[in-house]
Amino acid sequence: MTAAAPPAGAADLTTGRLSAAILRVAVPAVGAALLQLVFLLIDTFWVGRILGPVALAAVSTAGFAVWMLIAVGEMIGVGLTAVAARRHGEGAHGLAAVAAGTTLALGLLGGVAVAIAGWLGLPWLFAIMGTPPDVTEMGRLYLSTYLIGTPFIFGYFATEATFRASGDTRTPLVLLAGSIVVNLVLDPLLILGVGPLPALGISGAAIAAIATRGLTVLFGLVFLVRRRLVRLAVWHWRSALAVVRVGAPTAATGIIFSLVYIGLTRVTTRFGTPALAALGVGHKLEGFAYMAATGFALAAAAVVGQNLGAARPDRARRAGWITTGYALTAGSLAAIAFLAFPEILVSVFTSSPEVIADGASYLRIIAVAEIAMAVELVLEGAMGGAGFTLQPMLWSVCLTAARIPLGAWLAGAYGLVGIWWAISLTGVGRGVAMAMLWSGERWQSVKV
Repeated sequence: MTAAAPPAGAADLTTGRLSAAILRVAVPAVGAALLQLVFLLIDTFWVGRILGPVALAAVSTAGFAVWMLIAVGEMIGVGLTAVAARRHGEGAHGLAAVAAGTTLALGLLGGVAVAIAGWLGLPWLFAIMGTPPDVTEMGRLYLSTYLIGTPFIFGYFATEATFRASGDTRTPLVLLAGSIVVNLVLDPLLILGVGPLPALGISGAAIAAIATRGLTVLFGLVFLVRRRLVRLAVWHWRSALAVVRVGAPTAATGIIFSLVYIGLTRVTTRFGTPALAALGVGHKLEGFAYMAATGFALAAAAVVGQNLGAARPDRARRAGWITTGYALTAGSLAAIAFLAFPEILVSVFTSSPEVIADGASYLRIIAVAEIAMAVELVLEGAMGGAGFTLQPMLWSVCLTAARIPLGAWLAGAYGLVGIWWAISLTGVGRGVAMAMLWSGERWQSVKV
């Protein structure tokens, strides 16, 4: 199953100047990550502008469940990146393609199972958040439609990880850019109903999103097959199990993160619908720095994975620190923007004065955590590329879960801003924890 030469489009990240290798992978990965956020924000933009604050709050609260789906998809992405990158680093390119094919097939099947579980869990989801009846009704309508696209979400993460593990981050960038153009046009058409298209309201936003996801997976799979980066005819269960073992802690982190925000939503509900909408909008605006750091984290995972496969742990360690330095630039720019003009940023999504005021306070307070978030995400991604995911998960989960009791306590003492401070302070703690773990040695000895 091995190949003498890398497949078309693959890149060797184990030799040459390290900073150049990182940037070659990171720049397209960061671009794709930011476009991924734009993809998620399109619904928020059109719904907020066309359907108003109640619909905006509905999409915002439903968005935490969407992030749960993405977290499970990241299990596939993180696990497959670690396994396939290690095989590419070892020169076993054929085995990397088999691992990718097996993971893609299981991801599509798993998406169906998760969608069914999501539909069954819809009634209690909004009950736990305690959202107002009008927000609950629209949120359930949006989310029940969005769940149909779960297999496409998982398939997207599998195809993207396959490209990335081989050192190719440009093709996913092009595919995602095309999907954004389609979604940007299709969203308002289906919400409003233009020409022969029916006016589907908030459901139209969800349909536009899942339809474009499906197209991205289809075109990505065509490229993967042509470049011999994926083999669907042969299944390798050992690789699939390794993907799940490595990626499961990352998925658990993301799921618990979403559950914590569901809990925070319940705490925030007592401050009214504008506060709920502000939490969702602020969370999405924070996503620009988050996704930029995620792009660098994806690059770090590929570089670290390949270099460990090539028995070059010192180069892998330096890659983690260098990539963190690049990500800190994006985190610093976000912090400055959040402090300088938060009202302008929030007003992109809503004209409601109450939502703008609450959202601006969120951005000012969360600004302090943007730099720590860059450190956290990149080093967590680097450790994911090494297959070392359990300890980072434990630290992240503990600090994230602390947001609910801390937020409830600070909200009682200081009002809504107390919730914002709970999010910010725990974010700083997660960055410190990941830096400590990367400074150690245990991540170098994991077998995948």
